[in-house]
Amino acid sequence: MAKGGFRGGSYGGGGMNKNMIKQAQKLQSDMMKMQTEMEEQSYTAQSGGGVVTAVISGKRELTQLVIEPDAVDPEDVEMLQDLVMAAVNEALRKAEASMSESMSKLTGGLNLGF
Repeated sequence: MAKGGFRGGSYGGGGMNKNMIKQAQKLQSDMMKMQTEMEEQSYTAQSGGGVVTAVISGKRELTQLVIEPDAVDPEDVEMLQDLVMAAVNEALRKAEASMSESMSKLTGGLNLGF
């Protein structure tokens, strides 16, 4: 019987596993950097021809809401509500689209197996 058998602690591909770990660590670092950058940005949208403006942070929080006096009609509160919702929702869509685009750039060509 041969003595010693398997030596070296790893079976082929050891370098590949180290490379994959390095790539994963770089991806994680890049993703954290991107998340920080995205959180610092803001996204603005308007509705009603600019009478309502909403600003959303990268953390998806409403940080500013501007309503021009022309938009306030005590007889038509529903219109103002619709304008506010439209502006906020559009700003959220802009934030999501920007984040999605940044994520695609970051992971482009990387098959994560999902």
